[in-house]
Amino acid sequence: MTPAPRAVVVLAVIALAALVIPLGLAALAALALLVAVLVDARAARAQPQVERQAPEVLSRGIPVKVIIRAHPPTGGTVRVRQATPPGLTVAPQEGESGLEATIVAHQRGRHTLPAVATRSTGPLKLARWDHRPGGDSELRVFPDLKTARTLALAVARGRFRDQGHTARGPLGLGTEFELIRDYQPDDDIRQVNWRATARLGRPMSNQYRLEQDRDLLLLLDAGRLSAAPLGPTGMNVLDACLDAAVALGFVADELGDRTGAIAFDQEIRTALSPRRKGGQVVARTFFDLQPRPLDSDYELAFRRAEGSKRALVVVFTDLLEETAARPLVEAVPVLSRRHVVVVASPSDPALAALAQAHGDPLSDARAMIATDVLQARAKAAAQVRAAGARVLEAPPDRLPALVVAAYLRAKARAVL
Repeated sequence: MTPAPRAVVVLAVIALAALVIPLGLAALAALALLVAVLVDARAARAQPQVERQAPEVLSRGIPVKVIIRAHPPTGGTVRVRQATPPGLTVAPQEGESGLEATIVAHQRGRHTLPAVATRSTGPLKLARWDHRPGGDSELRVFPDLKTARTLALAVARGRFRDQGHTARGPLGLGTEFELIRDYQPDDDIRQVNWRATARLGRPMSNQYRLEQDRDLLLLLDAGRLSAAPLGPTGMNVLDACLDAAVALGFVADELGDRTGAIAFDQEIRTALSPRRKGGQVVARTFFDLQPRPLDSDYELAFRRAEGSKRALVVVFTDLLEETAARPLVEAVPVLSRRHVVVVASPSDPALAALAQAHGDPLSDARAMIATDVLQARAKAAAQVRAAGARVLEAPPDRLPALVVAAYLRAKARAVL
């Protein structure tokens, strides 16, 4: 229990009044104030009823609403405060009789949202009492599911854009004939059925669908290189890779393909065999995957993936420089003999900006170092390509769309 500001003000007034009124009268007033504070504190001691509506699952970087309602003791008031744990941002944090706040998760994994703290004030506004009604709750922070669902929906509706171009037809050209329909303005000229057009007197197109029941295998490097930060966003390499992997899995779910995944460093940490709706399983399984300070054994992971049926294998890792990429280069032939191999690596936008910044000696020095790092990445990527894999590099916000485009092209060309 603590005195409220009003009690402090009244006590100060009594102290000043003691200079001009009899001391006994001032003492009597102070005693009356003490009794009033105790009575008010007794009323404020009753624990308020608090209801908190908070989601159990969040996506990293996506704001969601948290609503807190508090019912104060009869005649009193209550102020609520929501503490913010590391990795989360809550704004605003305090409110009178309740709170409507926005919570944003900056780190994947499991987080604990502390119980709501309340401060009740009695009816006379003379005393306060602090409470912690309710308990802590667990929040699970997933990768960027919003982008993943947006890309999957765009592919399903034929509105997926790759570098400014709209995919032709509902799901791309594909190779399996489905039906003949009226020509649409965005149809590829190769889809036009000239015989049906001549017979019916209006433009007609063949509609093809992408093959289903193909396998997609996602290999996630969770070793020391994946812990590297990417600019000022607070993301690391593994965060960006998981965003792209989940987006790719959701698109595969939409197209009826099977998705599997392997997370590895020096050992196989988790392995999921290809399955229907595997993209959703990947999101639920790997949302709390964190990098470890260990060198990754690419050959071990590739041997584990080698025995599966022919698939598109997407390796998510960081192409730092030639020496670090050597184990990857040596292991790629293990997969490329049987599978289509793509190596996806997020680039650091801040590094590219530093390489372009000039004007003073310090900026020039930073630009020179950044240029050396980018050149080392380019040499590592060239070695991986020479080993038989396709290399995709893009900033974190563009990497999901880039790997989805590569997946759709592989399906359209029937290389799976």
